Amino acid sequence: MLLNNLVRIFNCGYVAQYKNREVCEFIVTKIDDIIVHIIPFFEKYQIKGTKYNDYLKFKEAAVLIKNKEHLTEKGLNKIIDLKKSMNKKD
Repeated sequence: MLLNNLVRIFNCGYVAQYKNREVCEFIVTKIDDIIVHIIPFFEKYQIKGTKYNDYLKFKEAAVLIKNKEHLTEKGLNKIIDLKKSMNKKD
């Protein structure tokens, strides 16, 4: 399965499979894995098109979380604003 290859390539995360659904998900929960494995991959192999802007917002949110800024009201609101602005056609 393709998603299992992502676990191997990124050396992190896992694949969630659901009994009552015909979907699977590649899930990474550790912020350090996102910072160390996922973000550098997409820095090297840049996303093309409108999703690149979403990636930049994802990256900004990851850095905020890594720096524990999400523990403040200001930082949490920034992450919420980033999320609200994602997945929109620019």
